[in-house]
Amino acid sequence: MLMDISSEMIHSLLPLFMVSVLGLSAVSIGLIEGVAEATAMVVKVFSGSLSDYWGKRKGITAFGYALSALTKPLFALANGVGFIFTARLLDRVGKGIRGAPRDALIADITPAEQRGAAFGMRQSLDTLGAFIGPLVAVGLMLLWANDFRAIFWVAVLPALLAVTLIFFGVTEPEQQEKAKLGNPLSRAHLTQLGRPYWLVVCIGGAFTLARFSEAFLILRAQQVGVPIAYVPLVLVAMNVVYAASAYPFGRWSDRWNRATLLAWGLVVLIAADLVLASSTNWISLLVGVALWGVHLGMTQGLLAALVAHTAPAQLRGTAFGLFYLVSGLALLIASTVAGVLWDRFGAVTTFYAGAIFCVCTLLLMFGLRGNLFSQVPELP
Repeated sequence: MLMDISSEMIHSLLPLFMVSVLGLSAVSIGLIEGVAEATAMVVKVFSGSLSDYWGKRKGITAFGYALSALTKPLFALANGVGFIFTARLLDRVGKGIRGAPRDALIADITPAEQRGAAFGMRQSLDTLGAFIGPLVAVGLMLLWANDFRAIFWVAVLPALLAVTLIFFGVTEPEQQEKAKLGNPLSRAHLTQLGRPYWLVVCIGGAFTLARFSEAFLILRAQQVGVPIAYVPLVLVAMNVVYAASAYPFGRWSDRWNRATLLAWGLVVLIAADLVLASSTNWISLLVGVALWGVHLGMTQGLLAALVAHTAPAQLRGTAFGLFYLVSGLALLIASTVAGVLWDRFGAVTTFYAGAIFCVCTLLLMFGLRGNLFSQVPELP
């Protein structure tokens, strides 16, 4: 929650900062966002595998949080595309280092029948920070007359608090310190992951392809006439809905058919794209953003729970890392394509294209229902 407050104070303003202060194009923003997120996903493979190899997760997780905290001042100092790209990349490397070990740690200490609720709670707390951050950013933008750099400096404080908490407030489970194995990325170990796990990875990649970076939601808000100081409220609205829905949907996923819930998540994303494509005012924009948040709440915790359930306990770090790698590559493709469409054809075409891809993904899932949906594992 604390790191998300820090990150979202910056990220809710970063697209506007890159466009209005640094003069970057939508294609540049899409590439920066896509490459940064994809890099984070690649790093997660190695950090997750390393946590499996060592049998310890807290130290790697803490290092990832610390690296992200140290990059926050770079955003305030940025004066060009190279600087901002470096800051964004290193920040996401920190996220990549901590992501898989943290999620594996959650899975290690959570009973299998409660993992949907546990990962839903994690998503809710992440998202609580993700709407507090933009809310603080809006207040400071109004107070300090749109001084982007001053707000970026303030974002350093909650990041440092997050690092302090992980070092002094989290205890490594004893059994995790005893569990060691050889190279987790060896062929022998990867074959242990099994078909159900790889199916979940493929599903997660398809969902990410259907959803590009939230940076384009911010740009859309500016297009429909939202004053620049209030644009971060778009992420506040989305994350309020996300935080409120992630835990309930996480709990329900422990009882409902997971494949059906994933399919409905795509339907909600289709509705979000269509509403955002046709938005002309605050109200319609917020409806689309809220639907986007519901989609995230329905699907993200559930996908994480499925990864935890289908992967062997000793390979959970590696499993989460590979899952995030595929998702990161999908996000790179989706964000880059969205940026190109935005620059060449406009925002409406971008969101319509997103809706069309969602429909194609949904039809593919139903077309392979006998082989695909039947293989999505039910949690005990």
